[in-house]
Amino acid sequence: MTLEVISSSEILFKGDAESVTLPGVMGSFTVLKNHASLISVLKAGSIVYKRPGGEEISVDIKGGLVDVDNNVVSVCVY
Repeated sequence: MTLEVISSSEILFKGDAESVTLPGVMGSFTVLKNHASLISVLKAGSIVYKRPGGEEISVDIKGGLVDVDNNVVSVCVY
């Protein structure tokens, strides 16, 4: 699936990911390939995504929004 993580000033990441774990306001959740469509508010915490090949990367955020649709995970953070 494709992951896009953007802020108001820059693109933090755009590329392929095997999984993405996000800090939702109702609790942390993980998105995998072919996940159902959703929109969620994010709280302060870390976005952790796994790249093809197994590399795991963490990005700290203060909050934001995520939209998941057709294997594209779009995250807008602040």
